Amino acid sequence: MQLGVIGCGTIASAVVRGIAEDGHSITVSRRGSTHANALAEAYENVRIADNQAVVDASDVIFLGLMAELAPDVLGALRFRENQRLVSFMAGATIEEADAMVVALMMPFPGISTGGTPLLVQGDTELVGQLFGARNSIFPLRDGAEMAAYLCAQAVLSPVARLINDTADWLGDRVSNKEQGEAFLRELVASNLSETGSAALIEALNTPGGFNQRLRLHMEASGMPEALRDGLNLLE
Repeated sequence: MQLGVIGCGTIASAVVRGIAEDGHSITVSRRGSTHANALAEAYENVRIADNQAVVDASDVIFLGLMAELAPDVLGALRFRENQRLVSFMAGATIEEADAMVVALMMPFPGISTGGTPLLVQGDTELVGQLFGARNSIFPLRDGAEMAAYLCAQAVLSPVARLINDTADWLGDRVSNKEQGEAFLRELVASNLSETGSAALIEALNTPGGFNQRLRLHMEASGMPEALRDGLNLLE
């Protein structure tokens, strides 16, 4: 495909890396020049251009702009009727977008190597064609559902903090701190990828076992209430 990217920040750069070896011709905008330059140096099929040249060269255009900047940036550009736009802009909804925006997609940094979930509202067939071979597509019904998922995905940072703090505790007690963190990351990722969370809690609920004792301690310390309160505040 002839693909374009307007607003080449961290997430848009990861998106490009995830599909750069699939044979597409990709044009990225000068916005986010550090990422754009790195992509152009890494891949022969990626080139840098100004925003209008990105539009002129592309059939499918990814929008990686901040939502508040989008009207001014996009309003100055001339699009063709047959072009399709896919937005990464958090806070925007496909219901409010121009008719050319066929999908709202929320990627995560792991899209650069694959194996990550992709939240998609709109044209899931197009997104699946581009990213579905390496990633899991989660189609969403409407903007309200997207908003709820965006709140829920924020659990990623607290989970990372939990692993980081545990790794620090473990690192003070073992010979190789980096190995300790690698163990914890693989432990959590592998077990949750194969087992539902409720089933995993039950499987780790051996009376008096380490897992049960730590979970009960954290529950008694108010962890469930703090999590729900935080999600409610985001909502």
